[in-house]
Parts: sequence; structure tokens; C-alpha cells
Amino acid sequence: MKWRSNKKSSNVEDRRGQSSSRGFSGGSGLGGMLIPLILKLITTKKGLIIVAVVGVLMYFSGVNPLQLLSGGSTNQIQNTNYKGTAKENELAEFSNRVLRSTEDVWNDIIRNYREPTLVLFSNSVTSACGSASSATGPFYCPGDEKLYIDLSFFQEMETRLNAPGDFAQAYVIAHEVGHHIQNLMGTTDKMQQLKSKVSQKDYNQFSVKLELQADFLAGVWAHHAKNMNLILDDGDLQEALDAAFAIGDDRLQKQSSGRVVPDSFTHGTSAQRMRWFKKGFVTGDVNQGDTFNATSL
Repeated sequence: MKWRSNKKSSNVEDRRGQSSSRGFSGGSGLGGMLIPLILKLITTKKGLIIVAVVGVLMYFSGVNPLQLLSGGSTNQIQNTNYKGTAKENELAEFSNRVLRSTEDVWNDIIRNYREPTLVLFSNSVTSACGSASSATGPFYCPGDEKLYIDLSFFQEMETRLNAPGDFAQAYVIAHEVGHHIQNLMGTTDKMQQLKSKVSQKDYNQFSVKLELQADFLAGVWAHHAKNMNLILDDGDLQEALDAAFAIGDDRLQKQSSGRVVPDSFTHGTSAQRMRWFKKGFVTGDVNQGDTFNATSL
């Protein structure tokens, strides 16, 4: 991936080395993507085995995402007291330039696009959705329109998910930006309204559609980034598809517990995630990503 030639974003806050203590109340994305990774079996007092999420359930806060405030770019905040490793600092630079690529693409597609802010953190972080630890994974908070990433997650992708490569990492960022697009479009707000109206099983199905649409939007970004910035190398598409495959609910549940529980899926199967990312990549057309009304996922 030819990321070094891309410009830098001004919408980055570097909070590495800081800590937080408030409780977490909502968000979406790869906290979304990581939560299936930490599914495990828990034995109840009656000896029944149930599948449970260890960590924070990544549903949405009560913030109204339709409250689209006018605004410009966020000034970059640099934590000068934190000294990361050479590798970590390179990942910070990489994430910054990938974010700028998403800004270039979505500003071209969406009129008056309001750019989100990327927050880099280590160990824990405070957002408008509350506090979260690194175990939550990358997530997007609609309350402050920021995406949060502990850069150690990229190492987890390589070592535990078997999804290495810089474009696989770019897919993670683009997926979170996809949730921001959904927020601006009002989709996040509609999901919040559904929580009190449908069963948990039905809500999970809507959650799958939400996540698959974010995958699709990540593919749309990749399509236009390839044409606009010429940043993709041979094999980059496969890296993203491998990452989408690695975080499918069916694959992660099988790895974690040895069994698959479709009713508990919240992000989609490996095949579904790959399919929708690739559809976005091939078409580059945001109008073809209506996962909520698709006859087949």
C-alpha cells in the first residue's frame, strides 16, 4: 500500500499514554469487530453452557446521531510526553494518512461532509460514550463523532486473527469511518430507536446489516482511493478480504467455543463480510449498499 505519499489529516488526537475511568455506554464498529473475538463459553450454576460476550456490549448510546452540527476539521492534539516505539509511531503515521485518504474520498462523494476525528489511545480512553479499554477494540462513538483505536489492535490482527498487512489495517479505519457515514445518514439513530421495539434476536439481525453496510462503505472508500490516490498495491484487496474473513461471527465463534450460534451473530459471517466489502470495492456506488432491504445478505 502506497500510504507514505498521501497527505496527513488534521483530524487526529494522540492520547496515547493517557488513561480514563468512566464507564462505557455505547459505540459501534470494531469494538464491534473485536467483541466476537472474545466470545467464550461460560458455565452457569446449573451447568448449562452459554455463549456470552466478555467485555462491553457495543450497542448505542442515547445520543441523537441526527444532530448534525456544522463544523470544520479538529485540530490535531499531540501528547508530547508519550514516547512510542518506532513501530507504533509508524502505525500512528499510517493511521493518520489513511484517515486523510477517507476524507479525500468522502468529501468528494458527500456534499458538506463533516470529517470525523481519529483518537489514538493506549490501554483505555474516555469518549462521549464513556470509557473503554483496549479489549473493546476499535470503535466509533456517535456522541462525539470520533473513532477510537489502540494501535496494539493491529498487532492482534496479525498474530491472533491471522489478518496481516497494511491494507487490512486500513480496512479497519475505513470500517469505522463507515459507521460515521451511517451516523450522518441517520441510520445509527434508527438503530437506537429499534432497541426498545424488537427482540434481542431481531436486533442482532439488524446489527448484522449495520455492520455489513459499514463493510460495504469501507469497500466504496477503497474503490475511490484506488482511482484517486493510486495507493493500492497488488494484493491489497486480498488483504482486506482476508481481514473481513477473519472477523466473521461464524469463524470467531468456532475458534472460541467450537460451536456456532447464528442467532447471536451481530456482525455477519465471514462470507457476508467479504461479499459486502467486495461489492463496495467493485461498484464504488453508495446507492448499492442498502443491506437493510437486501433480499439476501
